[in-house]
Amino acid sequence: MGLRFSVLGPVEAHENGRSVDLGSPRQRYVLGALLTDANRVVGTEELTARIWGDNPPLRAVPTLQSYVSRLRSALSCEIQRRPGGYSLVVDEDAVDVHRFRRLSASARSTDDETAAARLAEALRCWRGPVLAGLDTPWAARTRDALSAERFAAELDLYDVQLRRGEHTSVLAELTARAEEHPLDERLAHQLLLALYRSGRQAEALQRYEDVRLRLADELGADPGPALQRLHRQMLDATPSLDVRPRARELPVPRQLPAPPPVFSGRSAELAALDEALAPLRPAGRPVAISAVGGSGGIGKTALALHWAYRNLEHFPDGQLYANLRGFDGGIGDAAEPLPAEAVVRSFLDGLGVEVEAIPHGLDAQAALYRSLVAGKRMLVLLDNARDTDQVVPLLPGSPSCTVLLTSRRQLGGLVAVHGARPITLDVLPEPDARTLLAGHLGRERLDAEPDAVAAVLKACAGLPLALSIVAARAGTRPGFPLSAVAAELQDEGRLDALDAGDPRADLRSVFSWSYRTLRPEAARLFRLLGLHPGPDIGLPAAASLAGVGVREVRALLAELVRASLLTEHRPGRFTLHDLLREYAAERSGADDTDAERHAAVRRALDHYLHTGIAASSIITPTRKRIDVAPPADGVSPEAPADLSRARAWFATERPVVLAAIRLAAQLGFDTHCWQLEWTIGEFLDRHAHWHDYADACATALAAAQRLGSPAVEAIVLRAFARACTRLGAFSDAYAHLERALELYRQLGDRAGQAAVHIGFGRLLEPHGRHTEALTHAEQALELARADGDRVGEAYALNGVGWCHAQLGNYAETLTHATAALRVAGGIEGCPTAGMWHTLGYAHLRLGKRAEAIECLRRSVAASRATPDVNVEALALSRLGDAHRAAGDLDAARASWQEALAIHRARGRPRAAEKIERKLADAMQNP
Repeated sequence: MGLRFSVLGPVEAHENGRSVDLGSPRQRYVLGALLTDANRVVGTEELTARIWGDNPPLRAVPTLQSYVSRLRSALSCEIQRRPGGYSLVVDEDAVDVHRFRRLSASARSTDDETAAARLAEALRCWRGPVLAGLDTPWAARTRDALSAERFAAELDLYDVQLRRGEHTSVLAELTARAEEHPLDERLAHQLLLALYRSGRQAEALQRYEDVRLRLADELGADPGPALQRLHRQMLDATPSLDVRPRARELPVPRQLPAPPPVFSGRSAELAALDEALAPLRPAGRPVAISAVGGSGGIGKTALALHWAYRNLEHFPDGQLYANLRGFDGGIGDAAEPLPAEAVVRSFLDGLGVEVEAIPHGLDAQAALYRSLVAGKRMLVLLDNARDTDQVVPLLPGSPSCTVLLTSRRQLGGLVAVHGARPITLDVLPEPDARTLLAGHLGRERLDAEPDAVAAVLKACAGLPLALSIVAARAGTRPGFPLSAVAAELQDEGRLDALDAGDPRADLRSVFSWSYRTLRPEAARLFRLLGLHPGPDIGLPAAASLAGVGVREVRALLAELVRASLLTEHRPGRFTLHDLLREYAAERSGADDTDAERHAAVRRALDHYLHTGIAASSIITPTRKRIDVAPPADGVSPEAPADLSRARAWFATERPVVLAAIRLAAQLGFDTHCWQLEWTIGEFLDRHAHWHDYADACATALAAAQRLGSPAVEAIVLRAFARACTRLGAFSDAYAHLERALELYRQLGDRAGQAAVHIGFGRLLEPHGRHTEALTHAEQALELARADGDRVGEAYALNGVGWCHAQLGNYAETLTHATAALRVAGGIEGCPTAGMWHTLGYAHLRLGKRAEAIECLRRSVAASRATPDVNVEALALSRLGDAHRAAGDLDAARASWQEALAIHRARGRPRAAEKIERKLADAMQNP
């Protein structure tokens, strides 16, 4: 690997994958200032200004010379003294900023596939703010200039992705970036084009109008010629704006979290991991599994990630990562270990499998996962495992893969049955602990107070987590002597050796010491975070939990992050280490009253409930709403602005809402429990998270039964029946529907009865029981009409029509599908794609080819506007059939090709084979 340098983030150097100690922060900045102009002379006066700005020390030049001398000793590269200044002689490709610029520039003169790869690699060079920590005018200018270059590279990548037809995959990111840069016309052009190509023409046109008005209000200008031209082309539906669907390229997963910024020691463990590396093992050996064990806070995850990043070149086909939450703490069962179903599902998402291609059941999904990684050189990192049973379904079968897992427990079953290699971590020896502390604080500060450092090291007992907490405290007060730090720590009692199996008591003194340094408001937030269901929390939810504003909570969260009591693992998303979560909950039990704790949990549940209601109303605008109590004082629910943001909220908060459902049930918030399930149920169903859906329904059903409300129980039973139907548990689904129907009849709720009958039809139709399905659809129609439920009437009419079509009664189908369209036309937001498809199917069966073609074209258009790719593919296939029946083979082939592209892009081989047979038959029998 050689020597590698980083300035796009903290200034760092690595030699052969190992971090180089660069000394004090100011010494690091000297290196960063030279690296930005590598192989060029930086004048002494200029270098002084870069490091100290307008306030250099009295002996700036001798100090600078001292820093350069120490850097020469630490690095195996040449820093030359030149007339008037210094020059760092280095291969520019070993410096991330120059590598970023080379890759970005070369991407502009090559083909799109190569350009996409180079731009993606260029953007991966960034790890945070440029020259992080250096606050001088030159650093600010450099930071701004490089950020502009990064933004330009991102826009170049978006252009490439749009040319390659990847508008759907890039749409969410473009939307977010456009919010950050509302006046950037190039970005606006890209977003409008992506929306248009995704079938969201109306939204694209509205976005253009928003941009036009904002440019006029803020700049007094009109959109530029390129944006105006795109607007005209969208209005005219210019064919050149479209791209032909093409088979989707499966992504290479890069799921590893960031590596630890400071790492020390563990050479024997790293060597043991190297020996087990799958790409270097003899052929025919089983899959390589290494199990890193040890106490909480001992550095298992840090070791795993450090080793993984050292060996990325050995895993060119990707890296999969999951935090299994085996020991995440929390209240009771609210933070349960992550089930294997959820992990396999996340792996399939990372491997690019479309929802429609994911089979039912853990066994089938695990088999698909193993098939996808077979023969690939991949790393699977399973962090924080509870036990062997949790891990086994996640193991790949191919010896080309390497598995690395961490756990507090010794996983004897994995060692005995699957040949895992156990690697147990102990506390760091004193030299490695000292190096780790020096990496945080700088060697100069340690050398100045050897006795104090010895006392701190003795108190922390080599525990990496304890060392990082102490370092965070000392690092935020650089003028505070380490002797005072050691004295404060000793006042709480020294840490004991970690040989008792549970280090919580040993860490309590360190945690309490750090906790006591917080302002009262930050200390209160820390305690309340221990009550949150987890696994992480966003800014708005944290504000509601604490009952304060977002601006205030942002400052409090930043204080907790600085104290190493909280981690911002993704921008705007915060998580507690499992031991810290337990400590926070313990402190809340000691320092907060029961009423205060109850109110905080209520505010958190209210936040997710009311935000979920708002998001759900955007995703399913025609769904009948439930009545919810107003949010408690201090709750500020989020308000997703559009469909993409509503979906993004559910995608981000899904694990939290599921944990909130369990927590609500456990703490007696039964109304919150079933209402939270109601908010997220549609999202779980549409995105095939059916195991989560069923689990949430089971918890909500128990809560509904405790409430003693037949109406609530019936609502939950309907949802539970749908989840069971998706999972193939048909007898359970039937039983839930029967009970729901009984309850709705007792209540006299005709709309509820209609919905249950539609559920029965959904359950029976795939089994060929069309006559029974028709009976239920007709009952649903009668009940919906009697209740005045226009949405239910439209769906029931279409259901009746479709059942008649399956029974060959096409005239009846025409009557009912036409009526369904008439009713739906009077309801804003009611989907009609399925109704047009039913009508077109009946016309085709009756030999009315022109009418069939017209209806199926309308179905395609309506499905693209929704969008609904399932109906779109089905309608395109039928449209091809209609064109062939009309003798227009070219049009038939075109429709079939579009349907085939959708099926291939979404990994539906059986559906694709049916279309391929139609195309082959048309070639042989024109």
